Amino acid sequence: MTHFEKIAAALKDHGLDAMLITSEPGEFYAVGFHGEGAALITPDKCWYYTDSRYIEAARQLISGAEVILWTADSSYRKQIAELVKAHGVAKLGFEEEYMSVAQHTAWTKAVEAQFIPASDLLTTLRQVKDADELAAMREAQRVTDEALLEILNFIKPGLTESEVAARLTYIMARKGAERNSFDPIVACGANGSKPHAVPGPAVIQKGQFVTMDFGCVVHGYCSDMTRTVAVGQPDQEMELVYNTVLKAQLAGIAVAKAGVSGADVHNAGARVIEEAGYGAYFGHGFGHSLGIEIHENPRFSNLWDKPIPAGALLSAEPGIYLPGKFGVRIEDVIMLTDEGCIDITRSPKQLIIL
Repeated sequence: MTHFEKIAAALKDHGLDAMLITSEPGEFYAVGFHGEGAALITPDKCWYYTDSRYIEAARQLISGAEVILWTADSSYRKQIAELVKAHGVAKLGFEEEYMSVAQHTAWTKAVEAQFIPASDLLTTLRQVKDADELAAMREAQRVTDEALLEILNFIKPGLTESEVAARLTYIMARKGAERNSFDPIVACGANGSKPHAVPGPAVIQKGQFVTMDFGCVVHGYCSDMTRTVAVGQPDQEMELVYNTVLKAQLAGIAVAKAGVSGADVHNAGARVIEEAGYGAYFGHGFGHSLGIEIHENPRFSNLWDKPIPAGALLSAEPGIYLPGKFGVRIEDVIMLTDEGCIDITRSPKQLIIL
């Protein structure tokens, strides 16, 4: 079953006659194409509208949907309005999590239908990855794993964080990445205490940790990985913190399986950090889902009390961040199954000393 067929099959359960898709991730999930346009899905058919910049590529790459050119004389809103009227669509779902107020105003003026918030229709379907999506994510992770092995031979005292981040981007592109899935994080020394540090002119020195959080996109799907490595021999506290984070990650992964809540997994990892005396220095969730976007739902978080389905892929990324000193984060991507989980990240997790 194609993605747009899955969307069509879900319309009735959401009380909808059709679904309007206007966001970039929604568009890619529905028809497998990144452009600028809009899709309309009824129980029986899918239409995709785009302009002259994308029409040739869309017609080459999209199958199972009617691909239609829109022009300044006949905008996609006007054409979709005519389609909605012709097919008797009264209740039209839209992506309220992505549509701006200005866009909503324009659409509701153009189309005579009741606009019903229905982002959850797509996000629920996107939680569970099919075989093609999983294959794309494994390929993206392969590129990421290979980039780590190569960057370990590049890092040395005297390089800046920015130089390492730029090199990671280059390596991943050379190995087949379409783009980064997010701007790489490279943080050395005290900068490592900032979970989302921005690479800058800080110079890597002996005796420091370097945390690298990076990923890429392959066939439209993201990878994500974090590794913290030592440049030169780490001190006793650095080794203790690293080993604590690793134990916390393994503890969370051990309880991760289909049907458990995100809170169950988060708390299993957080408990290890708390018992080691570093509970105050782990402030974010244990992990998040990813796929077309780098941050999706569901999540490994103490706020996510709902069960997570089989086939969901989430990051497992606890950390400890000591202000003014250093930080450690270790991140893999795991797929939940009924029996447990499968770690699709292949990079080593034991402390690497360069």
